[in-house]
Amino acid sequence: MTTHSAQRTSHSPSWRDAILNDFVPNVSKLTLVADPDSLLTEEKLALELRGRGFELIEFNDPVEFRYAYESKYRSVWDRGEHTDLVVILRLQDAGLESLPYDLLQAGRKLSFNLGELFPNLSYPVIEKLDRSLLDALFEAQHKSPPDRMGDNATKDFILRHVFGIAAELIANEVELLRALLRLHYGKMQIPLTLTERFIQVLKSHDSFKAWPLDEIIPDEEAFFAFLQERWPVFLGRLGKAEQVREDSPQYGLKYPGPDLLPFDHQDIKVYIDNLFVEGKLAPVLADGIEVDAGSWVRSGIATSGVDDDELRISRLFDLVENQLPPTESRYSDWTAFALKWAELSSLVHGGNSTRHQKQLKEIGDALNTTFAGWLRNHYASLINLPPTNPAMLHHVPRRLARDVEGSGNNRAALIVVDGLALDQWVTVRQLLQKQDANLVMRESATFAWIPTLTSVSRQSIFSGKPPLYFRTSINSTDSEEKLWKQLWEGHGLSRLDVAYQRGLGDGDACTVLDAIIHPGKTMVVGLVVDKVDKIMHGMQLGAAGMHNQIKQWCQRGFLGAMIGHLLDYGYEVWLTADHGNIECDGKGRPSEGVIAETRGERVRVYPTPEFRSQVAETFAFAHEWQPIGLPDNYFPLVVGGRDAFVKPGDSIVGHGGVAIEEVIVPLVKFERRSR
Repeated sequence: MTTHSAQRTSHSPSWRDAILNDFVPNVSKLTLVADPDSLLTEEKLALELRGRGFELIEFNDPVEFRYAYESKYRSVWDRGEHTDLVVILRLQDAGLESLPYDLLQAGRKLSFNLGELFPNLSYPVIEKLDRSLLDALFEAQHKSPPDRMGDNATKDFILRHVFGIAAELIANEVELLRALLRLHYGKMQIPLTLTERFIQVLKSHDSFKAWPLDEIIPDEEAFFAFLQERWPVFLGRLGKAEQVREDSPQYGLKYPGPDLLPFDHQDIKVYIDNLFVEGKLAPVLADGIEVDAGSWVRSGIATSGVDDDELRISRLFDLVENQLPPTESRYSDWTAFALKWAELSSLVHGGNSTRHQKQLKEIGDALNTTFAGWLRNHYASLINLPPTNPAMLHHVPRRLARDVEGSGNNRAALIVVDGLALDQWVTVRQLLQKQDANLVMRESATFAWIPTLTSVSRQSIFSGKPPLYFRTSINSTDSEEKLWKQLWEGHGLSRLDVAYQRGLGDGDACTVLDAIIHPGKTMVVGLVVDKVDKIMHGMQLGAAGMHNQIKQWCQRGFLGAMIGHLLDYGYEVWLTADHGNIECDGKGRPSEGVIAETRGERVRVYPTPEFRSQVAETFAFAHEWQPIGLPDNYFPLVVGGRDAFVKPGDSIVGHGGVAIEEVIVPLVKFERRSR
């Protein structure tokens, strides 16, 4: 299913063309760009600029910028070599004049904004759109050039042409359900201002007066909860031949609206089946209802556990084989796919079918070959994306800072579960849900830093920066607390308002938190739970053993209690991981002595590209990773798939490489259910 109504063909004009015309290589070594709408850092445009040889660097902090500028670029120019450097200034109210004088003297100056690209649409509306949606909007503008539009007309134009929603034409509950399923199942990035317009138009229909539109349109979790509580009503009216019966018991529904939804309509049931398979909806017990094994209803009926798991596994295998992202995918296609892959992996590792495990490995090997190829070409374009929907781990605290600054609740807690892979998060999530039925988990995923080492990726979380900016501490985690406090000082907090604690995972969570947090004083807290990483480094029983031990640890309740207490204390609570892990097999261990600065099972790091190349010649399964966003004396040799730098014949659970299981990690926001 596409995420917007129109896919741009290769010969159509693009909004990027006008910008790219200004970027001809070797014209000027330095280009200064005022870019208040984050256009240059849009994923595909950033990729195109890199392809032309341009390097992008943001001007945020003057001291940090000066460090990167002098060490990476000035020194190159002083040697007489050429690089095309683009300095981006994002601030809405700051012109290029706020840049240092020596840059203004040396660089050519450009500026770009959304108003120039979409002159007839309302700027306050289009600026709220995720930049990945501009293709569909530009194509719509090209095909049906609009007259000058105000706010509401612009909202209607975008809803229709970008999201495929003609709100004024939705006349019955099938059409409304279909629109909401497309919206929420497709994880469309629809801004609040557009959902408010959608609700406003729908409320003018008498048919939808009883529907809880204010809750189920902007909120995916509320929409799925609305469907979940109506599914038993639908099943209760099914006869043995799957015909709807009229005699329905009364259900105590929490959400208002019609009791009976048209789940069996052909436009609706195609989604419902997938929602059960992917774990968005949970099957329910339905005594006395017989359905065929192949029926679409079957996924939503709970029977004996083994049959249910078998059915879900086979359906998930079909889904992942049919939905592998193609070469030119965006990062969000990969994170959406990784969530489905994690559901499947969790089920397979939690079961004991060798057939399923073999099938998972075979698909995983092909998948990771494709993923490694995509990373080589696309990874660099993620670094400077805006932090609204964090694409990478260093965006996460910047997103928290925006939330803290933009809301009345100015307290935030970030839990980093060291080494928690996305499929292991699925196992954890199910247990957390059992421990607290009122816990709402807004689940997404984000990219770790490569190499996926704790000292690289976890420091990027607590500093909110690419590793380039912490070169002196890149091989250790000892500077995390200092970096975390510096980050929040930059957002106007005193370091006394900021707490940090690592080494967590056992004991009484309430007592642990009370020792760290001063109620009424501590505004931001960063917590490292390292239990999963300890389990991984002692693991002898592979991926299945990891799931089993993580399950046992989670059942003891430390993580659930910690999340619950933080919510009780009034914090906005997020959870992520610095990297995942994968079960892998030894392919040989380099014996380079002291040459390698880091000697991991999935990565080796060298001080020069020459040293790295020597080792790479002997170990053909390893890849020379370009030092994207890394210090200039840091050259990783990484492995993908299930290979490892250990003795042939040995198996380990490791991290540091570029498998999807290591690179794409969970990102979860917790809330309490209000109903």
